[in-house]
Amino acid sequence: MSHNTFGHMFRVTTWGESHGPAIGAVVDGCPAGIPLSAADLQPWLDLRRPGTSRHVTPRQEPDQVRILSGVFEDDRTDGPVTTGTPISLMIENVDARSKDYSDIRDKWRPGHADFTYDMKYGVRDYRGGGRSSARETAMRVAAGGIARKVLGEDITIRAALIQIGERSIDRARWNWDEVANNPFFCPDAETASLWEADMDQLRRDGSSTGGIVEVVVSGLPAGWGAPIYAKLDSEIAAAMMTINAVKGVEIGAGFASAALRGETAADEMQMGEDGAQFRSNHNGGVLGGISTGQDLVVRFAVKPTSSIRVPRDTLDRSYEETQIVTHGRHDPCVAIRAVPVGEAMAALVLADQKLRHEAQAAW
Repeated sequence: MSHNTFGHMFRVTTWGESHGPAIGAVVDGCPAGIPLSAADLQPWLDLRRPGTSRHVTPRQEPDQVRILSGVFEDDRTDGPVTTGTPISLMIENVDARSKDYSDIRDKWRPGHADFTYDMKYGVRDYRGGGRSSARETAMRVAAGGIARKVLGEDITIRAALIQIGERSIDRARWNWDEVANNPFFCPDAETASLWEADMDQLRRDGSSTGGIVEVVVSGLPAGWGAPIYAKLDSEIAAAMMTINAVKGVEIGAGFASAALRGETAADEMQMGEDGAQFRSNHNGGVLGGISTGQDLVVRFAVKPTSSIRVPRDTLDRSYEETQIVTHGRHDPCVAIRAVPVGEAMAALVLADQKLRHEAQAAW
């Protein structure tokens, strides 16, 4: 299997399967001298880990990350620092139940990657989806913690869940502080309370639903990115599309831009106390593939989880028609735990863009 590496100057390679002994990542290109310990990465992993509420998979994985290489500490350093060499990360899988998947070893789950993996490789790890499982995203979140250290404290990356199923938040009630107060990463307390009942009913039905995540990056300088083939927004969009179950990405006003008039969509400019300012941000902080200095705004749509208890028609590996019901422990709305993953992917892209910018920026 190829293409397990993401990035250019700041590169991340992930490895491992959902029900293997461990999952891991190798981060290459991280500058030397950055303070880094497992404690810096663990808070981000704790946001993503399973078993944190009744609305996500009950699989109990502590997701304790270990740093195996790429850092050094002695009496000349104030704690461990990066050495500039590859940083190897590992998380052990401790609560896999492979027997839950024995009934589907020869059946293809509709909407899942079972069929396509068999068509490409002729073999697949059916235990929890193997490499196609969202379990792999834990390593992206860990690597994203390193990327945040590269970016520094002036750049803030935040994300929120703004829609579950057909119910969206009220943007007039948006409160970033509320994101940490509910199990949905929702910035609207009233909508979060309604989602509680929605999700309870969904679980009783044995079904699943999708959602929309919005990621906002503040403090990004103007000038990051490159025209044509290394556009900041194209790389952000590609990164979000690599997240499991993501089926759509938009920047700024996104598809709503099609309904705007030119004078509205243009994001007029004026002089401010600190220089050039924009009166709006329909373009999501990117023009011509290069950052404007405004907030970078990206949203991605996550489809319903494919592993559900509702019987569905499918085929087995002998192309015989059959029905399938998926047992095991699954997220009824995988978009919930995709929130910290979206933040991580933004951090990975931006750390890479920062290093590339510094190599060719105007002085």
